[in-house]
Amino acid sequence: MTNRGVTPSRADARRNRALVLQAARSAFEEQGLGVPLGEIARRAGVGAGTVYRHFPSKEALFRATIVDRIELFTDTARDLVDVEDPGGVFFRFLSSVVRLASRNKALCDALEAAGTGRFEPSPGVGQDFDDSLEVLLTRAQKAGAVRKDVGITDLRALLVGCLSMEQARAGAGSQDGVQGRMTALMCDALRAAPSVTKLPSEARNHNETRCEVCGTAIATARTGRPARYCGGACRQKAHRSRGRARQA
Repeated sequence: MTNRGVTPSRADARRNRALVLQAARSAFEEQGLGVPLGEIARRAGVGAGTVYRHFPSKEALFRATIVDRIELFTDTARDLVDVEDPGGVFFRFLSSVVRLASRNKALCDALEAAGTGRFEPSPGVGQDFDDSLEVLLTRAQKAGAVRKDVGITDLRALLVGCLSMEQARAGAGSQDGVQGRMTALMCDALRAAPSVTKLPSEARNHNETRCEVCGTAIATARTGRPARYCGGACRQKAHRSRGRARQA
């Protein structure tokens, strides 16, 4: 039996919406919230009117492309609340957020704007991220790994500042010190006891594939399409996030 509930016009509308989202995600990752809608329409191969029919404003389109990424951070933080070594978990999670977001201008803009209250990725999404991050912070403080005078407001400011500094160093092509130097200094400033954070030194291979959820390097497949996730857990997180985005 054929599916007569979907007309060609609706199919075209869904296709155009998917094209706009794909083009917007790429453009926002490269240029952040400042990218013009005309540029997104050009990349999608549609007119500006088509973009506005699906998304009433650039902010609405930005939300549609970024909310799932922030939800993945939140889900990951929630999965870590019962893991042993609260201090190590906190610093590894914080470092991974900076590593992944600093490569994505849209994530940087969203986290910065949400932290200042100027922009909410989606109702409750920014607050959910803050709440999950605060739980990891509190656990690390109770374990004696993080200074007790640091609150979530301090941590958010440090996170946004670190993202900006990591991006600035990458844009300037700085070669002094390993990648993630600013992240290591931020972690050192948060520690309860004097210590030096040592981040793994990675070869700068711009062609390597990384997990879209946690950023782990993925071995290049000999045949077939390259993998998008490092394992089943990250694949499931991405699947759940896409489901929520479709229902929104």
